[in-house]
Amino acid sequence: MFYTGLVSITFRNLSPKEIVSLVEKAGLDGIEWGGDIHVPHGDIRKAEEVYRMTSDAGLKVAAYGSYYKVGCEKEQGIPFEMVIDTALALKAPIIRVWAGDRGSSDADEAWWDNVVAEAIRISDLAKRHGLTVSFEYHANTLTDTSESAVKLMKEVGRGNVKSYWQPPVGLDFDSCINGLKQILPWLSNIHIFCWDMLERLPLAQGVDTWRKYMEVVKSIEGDRFCMLEFVKDDRPEQFLKDAETLKQIVK
Repeated sequence: MFYTGLVSITFRNLSPKEIVSLVEKAGLDGIEWGGDIHVPHGDIRKAEEVYRMTSDAGLKVAAYGSYYKVGCEKEQGIPFEMVIDTALALKAPIIRVWAGDRGSSDADEAWWDNVVAEAIRISDLAKRHGLTVSFEYHANTLTDTSESAVKLMKEVGRGNVKSYWQPPVGLDFDSCINGLKQILPWLSNIHIFCWDMLERLPLAQGVDTWRKYMEVVKSIEGDRFCMLEFVKDDRPEQFLKDAETLKQIVK
């Protein structure tokens, strides 16, 4: 089943209360709360408050969008145990993490070993609490190509380790959809947007493309969130329009 939602960092300038109100108005199902501003890592009181706010509005917490970079814990100064505690207070089923701090083309064997070992460690910690760890599918990390993302999933080899997906900006459609097909066995949530290399566009301009992506995703079982991430001109009014488009895409 597909659930619809918003990635909270789409509106870093809005408060959690304002974001909840906006998502409720849009008629979406839930929110991925970001760990950089709306629910900071380690702020348990804020996490509990945001959970109550979300739940009271009849919305789901889709995930905790942490900024934990796997393999970089010492440099970041963010213990994963702190991230887990925050996710539990938020009652998030998934913790989103980042696959290191460099792209696959810049990663040597030692770096791969470091990230894989750390991913195994944090996934085992998360499993004790029934949590899933899901990698952001993103440039400048080890999930910057479909091949490297699949390699990471296979080398970590944990049932509670998954991957988000989003179309890499600037990549042609055939390459994007082939990458999506490769990551399907590990797919968790999806970040949805319509961009070109120069600007963000209304989601309506990408409807046909996104429907083709969603047909691929429908081929596998499981529940997942399809969430809007960033909108043209960062305008709430555009988000409300994109939310209507999103509901048409996933139906």
